[in-house]
Amino acid sequence: MNQTLHTRIVSPQQILFEGEANSVSSKNMQGAFDILPQHANFITTVENSPIIVRTQGQKPQAFKFPIAIIYTTRNTVNIYTYIQPQS
Repeated sequence: MNQTLHTRIVSPQQILFEGEANSVSSKNMQGAFDILPQHANFITTVENSPIIVRTQGQKPQAFKFPIAIIYTTRNTVNIYTYIQPQS
């Protein structure tokens, strides 16, 4: 069983992150959520909330966008945004 999620964060200008993650977490209008390996298909929008990507042996990385779409299927998490990350 695969214990990681292939994760990509993309904007029209560039790929902001691509790699294997142990989990992806954020908050949508319904509340906080975590995406773990073998997660069911899932799609949501995230507005102005950090998207936390946790990778093996690395410090968690936080990305924050005015709006992003998170789409999860077959152990892959794609995060789409039109705007560069806010500092």
